[in-house]
Amino acid sequence: MNRVLGFRSRLIGGGVAIALLIGLAACGGPPKWVKQGSGAFNEKDSKAFYGVGSVSGMRNEPLAWDTAENRGRAEIAKTFETYTGYLMRDYAASTTAGDFTKNTEEQNVERAIKTVTTTTLSGVRPIERYKDEKTGTYYVLTKLNLEEMKDNLEKAKELNAQVRDYVRKNADKLFERLEKEEDKRAPR
Repeated sequence: MNRVLGFRSRLIGGGVAIALLIGLAACGGPPKWVKQGSGAFNEKDSKAFYGVGSVSGMRNEPLAWDTAENRGRAEIAKTFETYTGYLMRDYAASTTAGDFTKNTEEQNVERAIKTVTTTTLSGVRPIERYKDEKTGTYYVLTKLNLEEMKDNLEKAKELNAQVRDYVRKNADKLFERLEKEEDKRAPR
């Protein structure tokens, strides 16, 4: 009887260990923030802007981390101001010769998009890093805390008083408006 109980205990213990290993393997993969991407989010006790930067195909690991971090900063900067220039050229022609039974048609469509973001952000810092070993992609999560941003604006001597007051008064409203827009666009 004791042998049967001992075998049963080992069998159950082995089953639990296998279930734990399967569970841990299922938990693998990139962190949630990699898939969530950049944007403005509410945390438990504060509001912040996040940027996810990534780069792949680089063998120089320190350079890859720096590049991903800078791209994360650029993602935050795009939240504040982005200029987009768009140009589309469309050409179509139909040529008929002599007897009107034969014609030649051609068309050419070109599109050019230029996006530029230029802004100075103080207080953006990397908070997490992740490397996908399968793809060789480096990810860095950067953060700009809303309260720290407002404090930095207070200290900024370059801004005139009117602009500083406007930004300070409207920072929370702008954050909430941005958050509502992102909620509208979120996949459902």
